[in-house]
Order: sequence, then structure tokens, then C-alpha cells
Amino acid sequence: MQPLSNEIIYHVNNIANSTWKAGKNFEGRDLAGVIRMMGVLEQPNGNGLPYIKHEISDLPDNFDSRDNWSNCPTIKEVRDQGDCGSCWAFGAVETMSDRICIASKGKINVHISAEDLLSCCSFICGMGCNGGFPGSAWEYFKINGLVSGGQYGSHSGCRPYSIKPCEHHSNGTRQPCSSSIEPTPSCVQHCESGYDITYTKDKHYGASAYNVEMNEAAIRKEISERGPVEAAFSVYADFLSYKSGVYQHVTGSFLGGHAIKIIGWGIEDSVPYWIVANSWNSDWGENGFFRILRGSNHCGIEGGVTAGEIRM
Repeated sequence: MQPLSNEIIYHVNNIANSTWKAGKNFEGRDLAGVIRMMGVLEQPNGNGLPYIKHEISDLPDNFDSRDNWSNCPTIKEVRDQGDCGSCWAFGAVETMSDRICIASKGKINVHISAEDLLSCCSFICGMGCNGGFPGSAWEYFKINGLVSGGQYGSHSGCRPYSIKPCEHHSNGTRQPCSSSIEPTPSCVQHCESGYDITYTKDKHYGASAYNVEMNEAAIRKEISERGPVEAAFSVYADFLSYKSGVYQHVTGSFLGGHAIKIIGWGIEDSVPYWIVANSWNSDWGENGFFRILRGSNHCGIEGGVTAGEIRM
């Protein structure tokens, strides 16, 4: 079945007896442009980060970081990567922002800059808007640090995102997404005009960078103790038509690797799921979030979880 086709939507909604609903997304969008937003590249020898293990204790059936750390507004936010394969950077900086707030007990609220990571970690992290390595993003944060920066047009922080949001999935008020990827921004090591902190002084750093073992309980333990995590998963054709519910791959071919942020978990009608923040703006899926089957490494989502502690 072809991606973005009515055939996939009909199959999911009427034949597959699935746990999720499909519908029209990316109307009028070139499929190649959609695929290029999936910017997780595979590192031939792995990311080299150590694996952290947890002593597993009793965990609740439901957990949502948005509720558990309600004084940390970044956890609730959904960013927009625009016409750029920068999901690897967005999944990282969103998680870093959340963890800074959590580690500071709500005293520090900052948007870590996707622009700074995307443009300045140009070699070890991959190829910018043409894809990158989530694990390397965390290593870069630990060694080099990252400045603040909000979304496009926000003038928030040192280096806000310079790539415009675009209309990924519906006919709305944003500019249409193109069929090509935007060029990677230049690594400009100074803050935008009007921001009164220097680039060097604005930097935040990680204290560690690690993989979480491929164990559903260990991932839950990590989230409940330290906050959201970055993860990567395999996108299949049917995922592009996701609207709501607990996603499980039903039909369609593999399209690419995509990085996201896992913020919690739950159970619906006896089906366990992860709660995930995407970076395709807030009018996609469940207000920018989606849920996906938990506990069976579905689409590889439990096999590529990265995170780190924050240097305070």
C-alpha cells in the first residue's frame, strides 16, 4: 500500500481491527519531502555511549511527566522542525530542556537551542538538516554545551530556530512545506541582537550521556526518576496517517528512522503504550503527541533510548 493513500486509511480503520485511527495528513505534500524529515542516521559501530542500568522497583501503571512535573512547562510543549531532517536534534534539546527544569526543581526554565545543536555539532553529530545521530547530540551537550533558543520567530533565548514552521499535515495558516530540505544553518557562535548574555555564558551542559538498556521497565524507571528521554524508532508508511489511539504498525513499508521524546506511559483497553512528543507541530496526532505500543520494542522504540544527567 502506498504511503499517504486512502487505501492505508481504509485498511487501518475498517479491516485491521487496530488500536488507532488513521486519516488524511500531509495533503499535497511530496512524499520525498516527508521522508526527509526522518533524520535519524544509523551509526555503523553504535554511538559509543555507556549503558545505564536500573534496579527495577514497583512502578505505576500510568505516568505522565506533564503531570508529575507540572511546574516544568517545556514538557507540555510541541516544537516544529520545519523543512529539515532535524528530529535527532529536536528530540535531544526538548529532553535536555525538560531535564534542566526537573533537576533544578522548577527553578530553571529554558529552551535549549535546536539551532545551536543542529548547526554547530556538524561533524560528530552527522549532517545537520540531512540527518544526525541522537547519541552524539548528548555527548556534544556534555562536552561543548548548548545555548538557549526558542522556536522560529520567538526571539527567545540566545539562538532561536531560524527555519520557518510549515504546514505538515493540514490546510492551515502556516506556509506550505516544500519538497526539499532547508540548508543547515551556519554555526554562529554569538547570540541574536538584543539578548544581553554572551554566547559562552549562556551555555548549559550535561553531566553525563548514556544509553538506557533495552528494557521496558528500565526505561520507565529512568523517566520516573530523571524525566523524559530521547528515543528513535522505525517509521512505516501507515504511521504518516496517524490521527489518534495507540499506534501499532499495520501495513506499509519502512520509510526511515525518526527521533522523538518519550514522556510517560499508560494502559488503554489492556494495551500498554508510551506517551510520545513529536516535532511536527501541535496540529498533528493527539495535539502534537502520539501513543505507541509499549513492551515489545515495537518499531524499535525501546532499542534506541538516550539521555543524560544535567550539570547544575
